[in-house]
Amino acid sequence: MSFTDFFWTSHEGLPLHARDYAPVGEARKPPVICIHGLTRNARDFEDLAPRIAATGRRVLAVDVRGRGLSARDPNPMNYHPGTYAADVVSLLQAAGIERAVFVGTSMGGLITMVLTSIMPQAIAAAVLNDVGPELSPVGLARIAGYTGMASRFETWDAAVAYAKAINEAAFPAYTAEDWNVFARRLFDETDGGYVLAYDPDIAAPIKAAAEAAAKTQAESGQALAPPDMYPLFRALAKDRPLLLVRGGISDLIDPAIAERMKAAAPDMAYAEVPGVGHAPMLTEPEAWAAMENLLETAP
Repeated sequence: MSFTDFFWTSHEGLPLHARDYAPVGEARKPPVICIHGLTRNARDFEDLAPRIAATGRRVLAVDVRGRGLSARDPNPMNYHPGTYAADVVSLLQAAGIERAVFVGTSMGGLITMVLTSIMPQAIAAAVLNDVGPELSPVGLARIAGYTGMASRFETWDAAVAYAKAINEAAFPAYTAEDWNVFARRLFDETDGGYVLAYDPDIAAPIKAAAEAAAKTQAESGQALAPPDMYPLFRALAKDRPLLLVRGGISDLIDPAIAERMKAAAPDMAYAEVPGVGHAPMLTEPEAWAAMENLLETAP
């Protein structure tokens, strides 16, 4: 399904972009905002967005600042969920959207949780894709290990090999053609080579936080506690449909974390995608069936 390019600006004037998929037939319910993970972009939803649009909802798949067709921030320390959530508020205002269903993959789910503290009335329902108020240090370390490192490859084969090396643990059943498609979502062709479609400086806040944590531990002998996201998670789960999709072999949301999330939000729907790690594409049968149900019942 085709889409149009939707451009808007952040509160400080940074040009931002989303893919805008028109609903099939008459729009019957609030639109869906899809927000990708840390190093990804709106192309991650190129299969999911048309499915959602076919249910009669407009879909906006966001390029978070510094990714895809959105501008890079001259101040890398702005690359954090608080800024991204403010950008979503600007998107809603520019698009004339009062309420939407939010689908957040990984970092996109964190952005959705932060949005509950800024504009909770805008969230009609939410899908958290392999993300939650706490994250496994195993998955965090893996993601931090490659973010902002390699960026340019001279051949397409090398780009595909990189995409496979970084993500094969999450998608062990992928074929060569699957990896070719996957890599085309990650890379832009430019100047005779292939460059990852994100600003390498998105890693700057991650590195700064790691350095601060190491300094605190060295000075006090105690590890720096991560921020408590459970209040935001409980707020997101209150009085609105919420779905957690977990990859069955995810290293970011392990089974124990998923159980704690269920205990904190007893009415939350849950779906698990077997044989897939961080993060499902949401078109898998288990994920899509749960999403269809949420889209049918959500406002």
